[in-house]
Amino acid sequence: MLISEMKEDMSTKEKILDAALTLFAENGYDGTSVEQIANIVGIKPPSLYKHYKGKEDILNALIDIAEVRYEEMFGSEKNIGKVPQSQEEFIKVTMKRISFTIKDPVIRRTRMLLVQEQFRNERISEATTRHQLDGIQRMFSRIIKGMMDEGIVKNDDPELLAVELTAPAVLQIARSDRQPQCEEECMEYIEKHLRHFCKVYMRED
Repeated sequence: MLISEMKEDMSTKEKILDAALTLFAENGYDGTSVEQIANIVGIKPPSLYKHYKGKEDILNALIDIAEVRYEEMFGSEKNIGKVPQSQEEFIKVTMKRISFTIKDPVIRRTRMLLVQEQFRNERISEATTRHQLDGIQRMFSRIIKGMMDEGIVKNDDPELLAVELTAPAVLQIARSDRQPQCEEECMEYIEKHLRHFCKVYMRED
């Protein structure tokens, strides 16, 4: 959400995190001060330190929250959910995941923060690699392998197929972050890519 739209029922800690996430995503971690965060929340800087030790503490809290939210709503290598039993189910479930990662305001702002800070912070670097490369590929490799075992996907190398499946989607998500006006176009491209992937590698329903 935008800072100006922060809900009245949010706690001060939640308002601090919301303000910090927006400022970090827009201005970068180094380009944001504790004073700016406190000013937007409507508190004095010393009051902020009653809730968080400083910027690094806020940053770690934001990453923790995003990790939990992503695990619950998108999944991971350890949490792939039910293996799809058809092409259409695979497309529906995957597009639901894509829609979440593109449209969820917390995840989107966190991703913008990760992209900016990935070369300055080791934890952010690891999280960026996991969510945009290794982790998502391992997750879909497991899904594809499960569908191979069910006879839905043709026998092939599931790791290579996961790369082929996810790489264009990751690029389109990045484009949507840079150009929000292209969000629907990006979603349409990803679905078109998924359907082509299914046509090439999956047996007919």
